Amino acid sequence: MTAFPEVNSILFEGPESRNPLAFRYYDADEMVEGKSMRDHLRFSVVYWHTFRGTGADPFGPGTALRPWEDGTDSVENAQNRARVAFEFIEKLGAPFYAFHDRDVAPEGATLAESNKNLDAVAKVLKEEQDRTGIQLLWGTANMFSNPRFMHGAATSPNSEAFAYAAGQVKHAMEVTHELGGQGYTFWGGREGYQNLWNTDMKRELDHLAKFLHMAVDHAKKIGFQGQFYIEPKPKEPTKHQYDSDAAACLNFLRQYDLIDHLKLNLETNHATLAGHTMQHELETAGAAGALGSVDANTGDMLLGWDTDQFPTDIYLTSQCMYSILKYGGLNPGGVNFDAKVRRESFEPIDLFYAHIGGMDAFARGLKIAAAMRADGKLEGLLSERYASWDDGLGAEIEAGKHTLESLSEVMLKQGDIAGNVSGRQEMLENLINTYI
Repeated sequence: MTAFPEVNSILFEGPESRNPLAFRYYDADEMVEGKSMRDHLRFSVVYWHTFRGTGADPFGPGTALRPWEDGTDSVENAQNRARVAFEFIEKLGAPFYAFHDRDVAPEGATLAESNKNLDAVAKVLKEEQDRTGIQLLWGTANMFSNPRFMHGAATSPNSEAFAYAAGQVKHAMEVTHELGGQGYTFWGGREGYQNLWNTDMKRELDHLAKFLHMAVDHAKKIGFQGQFYIEPKPKEPTKHQYDSDAAACLNFLRQYDLIDHLKLNLETNHATLAGHTMQHELETAGAAGALGSVDANTGDMLLGWDTDQFPTDIYLTSQCMYSILKYGGLNPGGVNFDAKVRRESFEPIDLFYAHIGGMDAFARGLKIAAAMRADGKLEGLLSERYASWDDGLGAEIEAGKHTLESLSEVMLKQGDIAGNVSGRQEMLENLINTYI
């Protein structure tokens, strides 16, 4: 029995199409910079929002109509949900999916029971992967919903909570490995603090690093070669999370000798909550060689919390894809739709409309970014602005041929700088508009 009887495969029909159940810009086989759109974008559907989100908010219960749910938290219902999920992903034409352990399988009364439940659903996930060819982009563990993690997991003041989290991650990693997952993400939902008077920050950060090193060691033991990610987020639900933005994550990874083992999984809504643009976060990670994967969504700029909306802003997706192309693309990462339909969009068909819009927006962003790179005007203007570093004094400084004393002598002899070159911000903004 089909869960989406009104939908066949979502096909590319071109920009002139007015069919809401068709792609206008995402043509999976179209070649851009020598690679297909499918391989550039590596779209992934998230299990948690798409198949577990109910539309609940702090002011009311869920509104989503999900006819395939039987109202129980049973393993059987979870297995059926997995089959529905793959029907959706297959019809959408996305090559990947991602999950939290507690989203695909119900939590048991003990860790052993939870592991057994996850194994039972993972068996169905593997069957569906084999049937459809859809792959697991990455897995992760939900260590923030259960009350045992009220103080955090790897940063909890309770050593038993730390130990439970270790056991949970161990099994989630093993299941991810069994399913051929191309990565594993550490999302620190409550790894932070509400009040520094009751927080030993140094000890908590030490513990978080120890936890991640344990994970690195276990990956080697079981032969898991997927990419590890850490995901920046500044706040919500904690007042301050230790992985607050890309720069903070990079500093942490370097400080604790983890920089060679983890890259960053960046999310637009988290970037804006940290007071940054997504382009800033992509450039920060890319410049450090740590750009790994992307959670594709957007937030409402009038709301200071994580709204996780689907991306439809072409400026945003163009900025994202320009930086992603600049730093070599996403592989084994991808464009992962960590986004949810609005509470008012409660019918199953709305899941298709939302994903189609996001995929088309990123496809347009990819083509615009590629056109900007092919034209070369932006790179040319950037080179002109930094031309003073290409030869003469600038080249000597970059080559390490000067000291404070020698540079002081140069300027004492010259008297002052020869002058600056305009940043041409408005002209550049106008230039960007010509591509979009």
